Amino acid sequence: MLKLINGRNWYAACTFRRGIVISSEKFCLKAEASSEEDSSGADNPYFADFQKFHIEASPAQKLVLSIGSAITTLLNPGRPDALGVFGETSGHSALQKMHEKMMASSDGQLILTDKPRINSSTVDLNWLKKLPPNTLGRTYIKFLEENNVTPDSRTPVQFVDDIELAFVMQRYREIHDLVHTVLGMPTNMLGEVAVKWVEGIQTGLPMCVSGAIFGPLRLKPKQRQRYLNSYLPWALSTAANAEFVLNIYFEKRWEQPMGELLKELKIEPFVET
Repeated sequence: MLKLINGRNWYAACTFRRGIVISSEKFCLKAEASSEEDSSGADNPYFADFQKFHIEASPAQKLVLSIGSAITTLLNPGRPDALGVFGETSGHSALQKMHEKMMASSDGQLILTDKPRINSSTVDLNWLKKLPPNTLGRTYIKFLEENNVTPDSRTPVQFVDDIELAFVMQRYREIHDLVHTVLGMPTNMLGEVAVKWVEGIQTGLPMCVSGAIFGPLRLKPKQRQRYLNSYLPWALSTAANAEFVLNIYFEKRWEQPMGELLKELKIEPFVET
């Protein structure tokens, strides 16, 4: 049995500003969790979150959402809700390949089994602040503070029907700031584009690839020169040589020195030429 979700509550998933309507309220449907789903993975909190936020949509509805959210993202890159919908409705094949990469790694398998979350409720941020300066945890805290971001800003996945693939997308979102941290990239346009190249090549997610391709169009002439001379070559090399970012169990590495971690992950620190 299907029940309607109030269009206002799911505004980000149903309509967008600037007069672009993705779908009407009548298409915002959420399937009630079946008794079989209720009994699956009951011990892991992620399963409850999946059932709470998952929205059932037909292929046609997802196509409309994908096109509309893509247009909205191009017109206004500052819309994380539109970017999130675009990623979920266009990334099924990429998510399958990402899942395969995780299954091929012992750490990736453990992450898929544990389904850890990264937010202020699951990570002791105050403890991370007390770690030595050169550790991953302390460097992560420094990144959050310097860029005025929070691990609680990542929205729940809604339009991915397979619970395992939904977690892969959720994990991708929640480690994004940690990817910035290990790459040493700020949240400005140059940093975001560089990170998108690494993520796009490694994950194949259309939203990352499109961000890497179209993001540089917004750079100013001097920024574009820096991008072409330093950021782009480094990002391409890093994406090709570094370990797959979703196979990094960051939560087990908070106390690891950054130099040791980067060497293990085959990440060369960025140096602008």
